[in-house]
Amino acid sequence: MKILYYDCFSGISGDMNLGALIDLGVDKEYLKSELSKLDVGGYEIHAVKDVKSGISGTKVDVILKKSREYNSHHNRNLNDIENIVDSSSLSSNVKNMSLEIFKKVAEAEAKVHNKPMDEIHFHEVGAVDSIVDIVGAAICIDYLKIDRVEASKVEVGSGFVKCAHGVFPVPAPATAEILRNIPIKSEVPFEATTPTGAAILTYLSSKYTENKSFKINKIGYGIGHENNERIPDVLRVFLGETDIDDMQVIECNIDDMNPEIYQYVIDALLKSGASDVYLTPIIMKKGRPAVKLTVLCKVEVEENIKDIILTQTTTLGFRKYRVQRDVLDRDFTKVVTKYGEVSIKNAYYKGKNVKSKIEYEDCKKLAIKNKVSIQEIYREAAAELLKQGNSKA
Repeated sequence: MKILYYDCFSGISGDMNLGALIDLGVDKEYLKSELSKLDVGGYEIHAVKDVKSGISGTKVDVILKKSREYNSHHNRNLNDIENIVDSSSLSSNVKNMSLEIFKKVAEAEAKVHNKPMDEIHFHEVGAVDSIVDIVGAAICIDYLKIDRVEASKVEVGSGFVKCAHGVFPVPAPATAEILRNIPIKSEVPFEATTPTGAAILTYLSSKYTENKSFKINKIGYGIGHENNERIPDVLRVFLGETDIDDMQVIECNIDDMNPEIYQYVIDALLKSGASDVYLTPIIMKKGRPAVKLTVLCKVEVEENIKDIILTQTTTLGFRKYRVQRDVLDRDFTKVVTKYGEVSIKNAYYKGKNVKSKIEYEDCKKLAIKNKVSIQEIYREAAAELLKQGNSKA
């Protein structure tokens, strides 16, 4: 599992985030090419190596051209943003991420100013540089193919900041609203976290912890604009790897459902992102025989699983709890038999292949196609594995 960890010891802003992710390995030319798919002009992206307080990283500047077009669109609303993103040729994943981040800022601004979201004109989000920061963040995350994002406690800073509506205490009201229920600290004398940075972080991160429980593969640094003798204005990100997954178990007891329906429900749950589904026979109160439906899934697909359980079964509720799953690294290879190709699932521990399993579905298809027993297909596949020097079939 690939983990992206945000070490926000000096906060986070949109440009620091882009710098850190480029420093981590995102191709800056790819980023520029993808951003060009937006119908937004009047800017240039400069991404250069820089040093802050002795730390080498990447500094990103979105250089705005003060054109008539820029000035006329400086205060775009959420509908304007949605039209720009939806009409682009960006991938659906990038579009969805971008719009969800925009909505986080929109909701915060609407609450702060006590107005409906569609009446909010974004002095922050509507500006070209913020569009680049948010859509650019989605492009970078999609490029890195991250499985999970975690973050440290967030440095917000202190003092006062001048916004479009006046002078506000740090963190700015929108930033504070976005960071509700998120652990923060305030140790530097400037605005360390911006609304855009807060929205990107809180959308992406599923966990806030100082415990970096993963193997570090790469480290990136995004250089900020403040000069502070106490703490360098730098965003540090780690690209890590772990075999431990944070999972959710959702289960319920059912004693009044037609047994024929269970397979339909299992198929629907697996299709909606469940990692595993199983049934356990149980005895409920008054001696009634029943079935316990158990679903193992990632936290991010919980809503999909919940919808199926509550609408496709007869249960009136469920219980849930967090678990950790430790799994071996896996990949798939193929062996070629006289009947056709068979997939092999390989498992690795500390880099060494410790198990290989012949895939049933491939054997079943070849047995039917060639009109031989499935045992014959298994024997042929196992023989090919032995030829490759792998006796762990």
